[in-house]
Amino acid sequence: EVQLQASGGGLVQTGGSLRLACEASGFDFDDFAMGWSRQAPGKEREGVACISSEDVTFTTYWIDSVKGRFFISRDNAKNTVYLQMNDLKPEDTAVYSCSACTLGGDFYAVFGIWGQGTLVTVSS
Repeated sequence: EVQLQASGGGLVQTGGSLRLACEASGFDFDDFAMGWSRQAPGKEREGVACISSEDVTFTTYWIDSVKGRFFISRDNAKNTVYLQMNDLKPEDTAVYSCSACTLGGDFYAVFGIWGQGTLVTVSS
């Protein structure tokens, strides 16, 4: 059974940091590029970042406002992808979910499964 369990969200003040983690199981994690997307209240989901599956990883960030503040990484030995978020702003408030992705900007469910997500709330 494919599972994508996100954790690490919470309430943080403007300027604070959080580290999200998404632990995957039920599929060959290191065969997939993995990424984070987010959905703010009343808005459409938007892709945040994607990291490739190769040993020498490539990363892309799809929101200009997070570049230099958010950093995606992965640990294939732990089947986990991370999102380090620094200098958080109220506009970063959203439910963050992990999924498979392409470096070209597509985010898609892994065998039909989209992670449940973790809520990040940034207070002003």
